Formats: sequence, structure tokens, C-alpha cells
Amino acid sequence: MAIKRLSPGKRMSEGVVHDDRVILAGQVAVDGGPIKVQSEQVLKQIDELLAAAGSDKSKVLFAQIFLADMTDYGAFNEVWDAWIDPANPPARACIQSPLVKPDWKVEVQVTAAV
Repeated sequence: MAIKRLSPGKRMSEGVVHDDRVILAGQVAVDGGPIKVQSEQVLKQIDELLAAAGSDKSKVLFAQIFLADMTDYGAFNEVWDAWIDPANPPARACIQSPLVKPDWKVEVQVTAAV
């Protein structure tokens, strides 16, 4: 089976499609801002990458959410709940973790069916 790389770069690809799955790299907000703004940016980027892979949020199998501060959990979930397909919620894990840049508040990585 062929492997398709989405937005490949020197160090990593933004996503990799193999067989019937797409695995996205962790997505972070490029513009900064408060947690809700960053969450919306991240989920928009995920929508775009899933579309490039021939998938969409209804096919997300698993999501890993990394929050720099767990006090942002409720605000993140407000954005998540408005975004996710309620008929097809994925398996999900949410953990607190320091992120590479101090202004990043959230990083989301998903695996989806194609």
C-alpha cells in the first residue's frame, strides 16, 4: 500500500495516510491568543488536513489533547463540543503537558479513518 505524506517538511509531515487511516501530527495555533482562539485555530487546521487526506471529523478515531494548563480544560471542551460530530465522538485522552513554546496553550493530535 502506498504512503501519502501531507505537507512533508525536513523534520516531519503534517500527516501521513496509509491504508485506510490518516495520522496527523500534533497541531498548534500559529497565531497565539487565549485558549478558545487557539483551540478554534487548531481544530480548523485539523479539518483542513483531514480534507486533504480524504477524511473529515466524523471519521476521527482517536484524539490526544495536550493542555499546557488544566485550568483551560473547560474552555477547550466548549470549543471541542461545538466542533466534534456528536453522532461520531472519537476515543480521546487529555493530559497536561508543557508545550514547546510558552505561548502555546493546546496541541491536538488525531488519527482518523479515510
